[in-house]
Amino acid sequence: MLGADGLNLVLAIADSGMLDSAVNELMARSQVMMVAENPGVKSSVKNHLLKWRGSVKKRITKVCETERFQQEIALYQEVIYWNESEFFERIPDVIRKLEWHSAFYLQARRLIEKNKGINNPMLPHYFCDQWYQSLSDALRQAQLSELKANQEKVLKDLYQRMETMKNMDKVTQEGDQASVGRLWDMASAKLSKSDLTVMKRHAEFLAKNKGLQEIAEKLGRMAGQVDDPELNRAPAEELQMVEEKSDEATDDIVGVHESDDLNKLLPNETLFLAYPELEVVFYKHLVDKRLMNYRMQGKSRTLRKIRAQQPDNKQVDVEKGPFIICVDASGSMSGFPEQCAKAMAYALMQIALAEDRDCYVMLFSTEQITYELTRQDGLREASDFLSYSFHGGTDLEPVLFKSIELMSSGKYKNADMVVISDFIAPKQSQQMVDKVAELKKAKNRFHAISLSKYGNPELMSLFDHSWAYHPNLVGRLMKKW
Repeated sequence: MLGADGLNLVLAIADSGMLDSAVNELMARSQVMMVAENPGVKSSVKNHLLKWRGSVKKRITKVCETERFQQEIALYQEVIYWNESEFFERIPDVIRKLEWHSAFYLQARRLIEKNKGINNPMLPHYFCDQWYQSLSDALRQAQLSELKANQEKVLKDLYQRMETMKNMDKVTQEGDQASVGRLWDMASAKLSKSDLTVMKRHAEFLAKNKGLQEIAEKLGRMAGQVDDPELNRAPAEELQMVEEKSDEATDDIVGVHESDDLNKLLPNETLFLAYPELEVVFYKHLVDKRLMNYRMQGKSRTLRKIRAQQPDNKQVDVEKGPFIICVDASGSMSGFPEQCAKAMAYALMQIALAEDRDCYVMLFSTEQITYELTRQDGLREASDFLSYSFHGGTDLEPVLFKSIELMSSGKYKNADMVVISDFIAPKQSQQMVDKVAELKKAKNRFHAISLSKYGNPELMSLFDHSWAYHPNLVGRLMKKW
């Protein structure tokens, strides 16, 4: 073989430490760490860069998949398996193929012209070594260029996320460290001043109306109070003595095999030691682990942690499903009820962030609009939802059918459906009642928050839990002033 194998060249360069250097450089940027004063944000920055490291490694290892590098690497792999005579006979054709796409072309041409007619047997090896080095340098440069381009993109993204996080500090509750990581994932979207203003307005409204926050917190706790072993995410561990089959235990002889264990040596193997001329065979078999040994097997007893379902599992171990918030956007909800509905949805979004749950909002009147508040651009979705003006009539049935359809899938197990409305509407059909009853058996919960004194009691009986929130005008004035 005339030179080193080039097939693993790309991975070798990618693993050479330049990725770690790029990550460390980004972490060391004073602007990045200066803004990231919050411990939760610092952790999010670090995790974000580690994810970026994995994705950018895949990108730079694909640099060699360009036609230029594919052709040259294939050609190099062919040449290194030639012998010296083949090399001198066929190398002119190789150089012609390198002319249009290889950085090594001029150097290769000079080397062959300089040694023309000499046929030095060392030339093929030197030629391939230089070619390998040229390929390595070209691939490294291409990977560095790709890395630098991605580095600039991720730095720009970091600044954007930090700016959003800094602005969100003004509109989210302080001290809620659990939601910082999830909020970071949603912070890639640039928020305008109007976006921040509308969220701040509803955050202030929520702070003034403590009753709404209390209802939201009760809703958040309910998913963790379900007594269902199937929903356990982290079963309890306990230490138990267990028996395991082991080749180290010497209870029984179960066969013969080749090894180097002198304690389990078959007697006939020692015959080699009886003759000086055969003694070297014994030691060779010992080094090669080819001495015939008894194969032993038995049971060893060890203390191990065993995962087991316990009847007294902690509430935090329960896997909580998403929130599906159905908000009545009819004209009868305009004014104070509209503010309450939006503030409640905003409060539930914060709980979903803290508990790593999904949160969907469905506006319903004469039409349906769906927002996913916890996806990557969820902050923009939240701003759009909070800016929506309520109008039209109340049509509850379609949104209930849509929610039931979603909750019938496995992803929505242990979910909370929350309907926020004035419930001035007729009761639902028996078919709807039966579907809801079926989903309740699967540990899904149905909640109603009534923002009117005139809600239909028969309609609200469909739900597991009902809350009424409609403080009188005097109370509202006192909160306002």
